[in-house]
Amino acid sequence: MIKTVQPKTDTKVNGGDMSEATMTEPTPTFDELPRIFAEFDTLGDALDYAAKGTRGLNFHDARGNLARPYTFAELRQDALSNAYRLIANGVKPQERIALVAETGAEFAALFFGVVYAGAWPVPLPLPTSFGGKESYIDQLSVQLKSCDPTMLFFPAELSEMAGAAADSCGVKGVVWDQFTDQAAEQCTLPAADPQDICYLQYSSGSTRFPHGVAVTHHALLNNLSAHSNGMKVQDSDRCVSWLPWYHDMGLVGCFLSPIANQVSTDYLRTEHFARRPLAWLDMVSRNEGTTISYSPTFGYDICARRIGNQSKVEERFDLSRWRLAGNGADMIRPEVMQSFVDAFGPAGFDAKAFLPSYGLAEATLAVTIMPPGEGIKVEMVEETRLSGMSDMSEGNDDGQVRMRAIVNCGKPAKDMTVEIREESGKVLPEKAIGKIWCSGPSIMHSYFRDPESTDACLVDGWLDTGDMGYMSGGYLFVVGRAKDMIIINGKNHWPQDIEWAVEQLPGFKAGDIAAFAVTTPGGEETPAVLVQCRTSDDAERLRLREEIREKVRNITGMNCVIELVPPRTLPRTSSGKLSRAKARNLYLSGEIQPYQVAA
Repeated sequence: MIKTVQPKTDTKVNGGDMSEATMTEPTPTFDELPRIFAEFDTLGDALDYAAKGTRGLNFHDARGNLARPYTFAELRQDALSNAYRLIANGVKPQERIALVAETGAEFAALFFGVVYAGAWPVPLPLPTSFGGKESYIDQLSVQLKSCDPTMLFFPAELSEMAGAAADSCGVKGVVWDQFTDQAAEQCTLPAADPQDICYLQYSSGSTRFPHGVAVTHHALLNNLSAHSNGMKVQDSDRCVSWLPWYHDMGLVGCFLSPIANQVSTDYLRTEHFARRPLAWLDMVSRNEGTTISYSPTFGYDICARRIGNQSKVEERFDLSRWRLAGNGADMIRPEVMQSFVDAFGPAGFDAKAFLPSYGLAEATLAVTIMPPGEGIKVEMVEETRLSGMSDMSEGNDDGQVRMRAIVNCGKPAKDMTVEIREESGKVLPEKAIGKIWCSGPSIMHSYFRDPESTDACLVDGWLDTGDMGYMSGGYLFVVGRAKDMIIINGKNHWPQDIEWAVEQLPGFKAGDIAAFAVTTPGGEETPAVLVQCRTSDDAERLRLREEIREKVRNITGMNCVIELVPPRTLPRTSSGKLSRAKARNLYLSGEIQPYQVAA
């Protein structure tokens, strides 16, 4: 656990003696060290350079108060000590070292210690509020079996669960405090090559069939350079983040990028954000240098809902310096972003600060980034284009033309090329919807020990992202995830459209609804919609089901299967996003039991 640092000298940290007094102020925003935009050969080189300056990482408590400042110089010292300990424990280059990714100095120093030792760090998730003990042990076990690590490090408070997972997989489980108490005898460290694997990253949906994304030093540094160039990072920039370090946007975008680009960053743990989301905005307001902070759409949504119609927002928050409010990691919903602007505009938030982007772990992270200052832009697209109907003038069954707002996700990042292709591989022209493919130096090396899956998505240096979208004027517009698409009688239905429609009904919110295709007893394909219901009154449940059925019929033109399920039933990924595929599997297997609602 991170504890508040008290001022004292000659403090022993991770076995190393600090010659200077422990800092009680956050690391500075400005630094005399000339900034280099991630133009390094290896990640170790990036930390070596950042450690010459005075910037660093700053960890805050649940209320957003500074708990521990951690300079890049201190991080490097601790990481080197951990590298010596790892080698003394027999760790060899290319071995995998799994780390439960708790946001804090301990994980940071172990992650870089593994890198300096020539092994591959593998960040693994923390337990979530929507999963039980056994579920977490199972998830860790599956990922441990996939990456085959030598050791699993975890904080003491997770010893029971993480230790059980390690034991079940024959992996040595280690509490990191006990490890860092060991002596650190200096030794020769292996030299890293830019084409060596730097780390393995598991995507948030990696549960039953995990894909460990192998990323080289060269790919990582190229993508981190693209971040700073795309966002036009300035000397005055400072970052705030609550994103988890086991997810690509948190790990790469808000942990590794600030180090490689020498940006002081302030952290609020993800679980603390979940309990007090407005503490995030308090930190942005309190830390006067804060200009950069990222969140998925649901983070902005939670804050806008939490603040509601409270008056005097401007007295609590000052968001006028927030230069880049990044959006990514899930579908960007313009109506949610507008609600955030409406709620926090009085506190100085500028809608032009929104910075939509698109990326995925298989591309290290960033694929496209909106140029700063352009904000959120949308194009209205006819549903007939999204549904795959050949006659664009046909319209819907009721003769009305329905439109959907598609968000502009920016231009290809530095050194990245994006194409839209049809299933045959033919490149499509502008405005034509198809599969998103991308190519560039930051594309992953492979899926770890999974050549079949690697070959399925990597073709001649191009990555099939599995997402659908189109290009317009050099910008990428993302439509949805190809594998989530519901195809009924040759017509495509996006589950997001169905889910968003139900969310507009009173009493429902994002994450309460999962839409997917099922086969009826009569052999017909039809959309099924699972909706988390909080009322216990049978009459009210019946009314809600019919109201939902009518809402979905207006979207799809079909009578769909509508099932009301108990709260906290729908499964999530490790980063908290709805898992439609898992919801469908659990429903079909009978593990999700809907309420019985009499007609």
